[in-house]
Amino acid sequence: MARVVRQFVAFGAVGAVGFVVDAGTLYAVRFIGCGLLLGRVISYLAAVTATWALNRHYTFGVRARGGLWAEWLKFVISQTGGAAVNLGVYWWLVSTNATVAAQPVWGVAAGSLAGMVINFMLARTVVFRAT
Repeated sequence: MARVVRQFVAFGAVGAVGFVVDAGTLYAVRFIGCGLLLGRVISYLAAVTATWALNRHYTFGVRARGGLWAEWLKFVISQTGGAAVNLGVYWWLVSTNATVAAQPVWGVAAGSLAGMVINFMLARTVVFRAT
């Protein structure tokens, strides 16, 4: 149980880094002309790649089985449940709340928190499970 708690805390810390990557990328691509939805898709892909790399080393410490790119793809695919919740909450908030639409970082934060538990369980049991 202590191992799971440590992993969850580490997963949360990595998620915080992912949040910075996500929000920073969103603001950068909006600056160059992307809209809120396309910008969020791009920022999510940047964040999921960063969190995969950090989680594989820091949180779970599991080596890739089947190759690095295969593991990355498995991580990205496994995170679709949490991503759907994440992006759904984000899009709902920016679509219904003018304050969040003006400052979408709040939508990124709410979406990230909503998808975190789902993402942790899938990462732990599907992608980085111990052999």
